[in-house]
Amino acid sequence: MSYFDAASSAPLHPVARQALLASLDEGWADPSRLYREGRRARMLLDAAREAAAGEVGCRPDELVFTSSGTRAVHSGLAGALAGRRRAGRHLLVSAVEHSSVLHAAEVHERDGGSFTEVGVERSGAVRPAAYREALRPDTALAALQSANHEVGTEQPVAEVAEVCAEAGVPLFVDAAQSLLFGPVPGSWSLLAASAHKWGGPAGVGLLVVRKGTRFAPPGPADERESGRAAGFENLPAIVAAAASLRAARAEARAEAERLRGLTARIRERVAALVEDCEVVGDPAHRLPHLVTFSCLYVDGETVLHALDREGFSVSSGSSCTSSTLTPSHVLRAMGVLSEGNVRVSLPLHTPQEEVERFLRVLPGVVSGVRERLGAPATPVTASAGTAATPQPADLVVDAVGRRCPIPVIELAKVIGEVPVGATITVLADDEAARLDIPAWCEMRDQEYVGEKPAERGTAYRVRRRG
Repeated sequence: MSYFDAASSAPLHPVARQALLASLDEGWADPSRLYREGRRARMLLDAAREAAAGEVGCRPDELVFTSSGTRAVHSGLAGALAGRRRAGRHLLVSAVEHSSVLHAAEVHERDGGSFTEVGVERSGAVRPAAYREALRPDTALAALQSANHEVGTEQPVAEVAEVCAEAGVPLFVDAAQSLLFGPVPGSWSLLAASAHKWGGPAGVGLLVVRKGTRFAPPGPADERESGRAAGFENLPAIVAAAASLRAARAEARAEAERLRGLTARIRERVAALVEDCEVVGDPAHRLPHLVTFSCLYVDGETVLHALDREGFSVSSGSSCTSSTLTPSHVLRAMGVLSEGNVRVSLPLHTPQEEVERFLRVLPGVVSGVRERLGAPATPVTASAGTAATPQPADLVVDAVGRRCPIPVIELAKVIGEVPVGATITVLADDEAARLDIPAWCEMRDQEYVGEKPAERGTAYRVRRRG
């Protein structure tokens, strides 16, 4: 079995396992107590904090351990917003942030604050100028991930931090995906990360609040972790997290270029081997271990199950996952194809032969799913001498009640039946159609006219170009 979903959770690092087992015997006591066992526990906690701070690039007294990466995000955002309440209640986030950031923004809005989403380019990256334009006099905090969790695009954190510093606004960075590969550059003010992303145990997060950043801990006061993370420290897990971060970071320095070569090969070969496939994310400014692509006329969930049967564990941002039935907000913000989406994220030391085996298996998996769904076999091409005269009657494809990728498949089946210049209206109520029909038009060089509400679902109009 080949595990290719390290972006969700990396396998437990051997050093984490060793440290965890050892500290279960040594680190069970209360580190706030003065007796021998408490002092021993305090020494372990202080050593773990110092080791983690060294890897993050901050002072030990700026870093606290939380019960998860999500808790670090929620506490960091809430604390910074509360600390800056006199400056204003406006929060600035990118449109492709992790859901933990967006959910915190929604709660902030329900509590009387406001937030603005900064759009991204098709690569998934923000423009620093867009943050500059979105800053307001009442902006209390800005947030920007260091690298995207779905497509791997690295964000210009240092440049955005400089923009925010000029305006006197602190920048919060979600570094969960990138911390394994190195410290986050720039003059950011707050940072969150999650241990299980680098091979540490689940249930440990990091929250860094740099000196000089106004911060009011949310919730009732607690004496532990500088009052920023309530509850008794899970010391064995914290020790394992810090030890594994140092060990995994050292390995990642040696592995990064090799992994980058493997994902570059996937990017290149998938586009060549699988017809109607779009590789998404920035091709250069990206995490070394992550690559994402979307395939026309298939749904992500079926592809994932088929790959699982072939021995590959991957993930998807497709709209057809049974848990959501909505398109990934990241892919939607990028304006790229969401159907048939596959994310491959390689753990450290992934053998090259497993990547080659994946590339041999994938084309057959995709073609098998397409065949079962009745997808068209060949793209539409223009007929020689066809007159480009719009037809008065609009061909209507009724795909209401049908999930992706069926609306796009039905569109592709009939586009060749109408003259060049004629229009087709697709009726659909699947939210993914709003993203995938325009993406299909771009891939097929057809004209996307637009959408409008219909009696049943939404009407998407497409004009045949050729």
